[in-house]
Amino acid sequence: MQQGSLSIRSTADLYKLTSKWASEYSSLNPEVKIKVTILSNNNADLSTGNNLTFVSKISQPVVNDEANWKMVVGRDVIISVMNAGNPYLNDLEKRGISPELFAQIFNNPEKQNWGTLLGGGQSAPVHIYMINDESTKIRVAKFLQITQTPINGITLGNSDEVISAIQKDPFAIGFCKVVNIIGSDNRSLIENVRLLPIDKNGNGCIDHMEDIYSDLNLFLRGVWIGKYPKSLYYNIYAVSNVQPQNNIESAFLKWVLADGQEFLQSNGYCDLVNNESQSQLEKINGVIVNVPPAKDSYSLTWLVIVIMVALIILGLIINISVRHQRSKKLTIAVAFNGDSPGFDENSVIVPQGLYFDKTHTWAFMEKDGTVTIGIDDFLQRVTGLVTRIEMKNPGEKIKKGDLLFSIIQSGKQLNIYAPVSGIIKKQNEALIKNSAYLNSSPYAEGWVYEIEPANWFKEIQFLDIADKYKRWIGTEFSRIKDFFAVTLKPDSVEFAHVVLQDGGVLKEGVLSDFGPEIWEDFQTKFLDNYK
Repeated sequence: MQQGSLSIRSTADLYKLTSKWASEYSSLNPEVKIKVTILSNNNADLSTGNNLTFVSKISQPVVNDEANWKMVVGRDVIISVMNAGNPYLNDLEKRGISPELFAQIFNNPEKQNWGTLLGGGQSAPVHIYMINDESTKIRVAKFLQITQTPINGITLGNSDEVISAIQKDPFAIGFCKVVNIIGSDNRSLIENVRLLPIDKNGNGCIDHMEDIYSDLNLFLRGVWIGKYPKSLYYNIYAVSNVQPQNNIESAFLKWVLADGQEFLQSNGYCDLVNNESQSQLEKINGVIVNVPPAKDSYSLTWLVIVIMVALIILGLIINISVRHQRSKKLTIAVAFNGDSPGFDENSVIVPQGLYFDKTHTWAFMEKDGTVTIGIDDFLQRVTGLVTRIEMKNPGEKIKKGDLLFSIIQSGKQLNIYAPVSGIIKKQNEALIKNSAYLNSSPYAEGWVYEIEPANWFKEIQFLDIADKYKRWIGTEFSRIKDFFAVTLKPDSVEFAHVVLQDGGVLKEGVLSDFGPEIWEDFQTKFLDNYK
């Protein structure tokens, strides 16, 4: 039985939830005494003491400070909804509504008709409802990219009033919290309400990377992996200035990520999807909680590892040759197919003079003070041929760790994060016509942006130079093989195909052979770890 005491702090909006967690945990463990303190002015200062703190705003400095340990424990999500009997339901589910179209009907009461949203001559009015909650209004305004949410032509009310109105009105749309529309079984939506898809990229259709609105669980997973507009949700974090070492503290956090999740909904928040809870658990004392393979495959797994170690020497000879040829001709396009060679840490190109980030991006300061950035050789060789890239526009501001651009391969997508902060001065327009430059020449023709840096000398302290990055890349090969070992069955044909190509090295374009779900898992379990 656990014994001891624990001091926890929380922002004001999370005090009720945090107190509930504390009381429930103490009732299960009577020998553990937990004291919860509310933060004054929501200002969480972790410079003194090692108190565990729960904060809910992404803007909290303690969350953005890379020096602090943090873990997601819940989420607050605003969702757009519509009446299930909407006469334009099929079109809406195929096309969605872009943020720009939402802004048009919010800002212009005379345009609040279905013709504005669907581009036809429909004159039927759009009735807009929204929960009269300050946090909701702020986030909807941010989503619409306006200073504050207009009130003309919009009906405000509490959650029950808004949901009831939408259920009765076939021409209604609205914004509410996800927890307001979850049915009693916690798996489906309440009667006569459907999720209104958001056309996030504004291309006039709900494409694969946006198709998350047909099912509640699919939607919540989509929020987790970044398919939903960030302006409409924020995470709840447990933060500390050090990684939890105290057994009581670690046990409490594990309980919050397991049984404690059931108390989120009653306090207005969403619980985490199962895979996300598992990934967050790994952050507590580095404990890996994935289910181990069955006994009959366990010995085979170790046999595979032994074979990999034995054969890697032969693989090195092959890859040194590959590396030599690759370094001489970076601009030659690489053919990604089933017969492509393998690669390891000795064949990955890491040029001198660049700064590298653990998000697999690089940065280089030019003579004029601008900074050129792109992706590293490791990532392009893992993904295989990039068929399209989605970039930000010149003039946009970026912060270290923010979404920088997305690389796409036949509808499968990975989000890449910024290694440094600044303002985009120029994008590589050549990538729009030929995104394969990211593969054939990631450090030359495949550069992505030129930016005007904001905190260059401060932020390069968190980046690695070539030699150090080269050593770190070796750990990435172990980590990516662990990723596939967990994602695939270690004794499966697919797993052997992944890691045993050419004597224990990874196959070029290894992700190319897998579908969107593996790419999504690679995003959340591999790339996002260093976000």
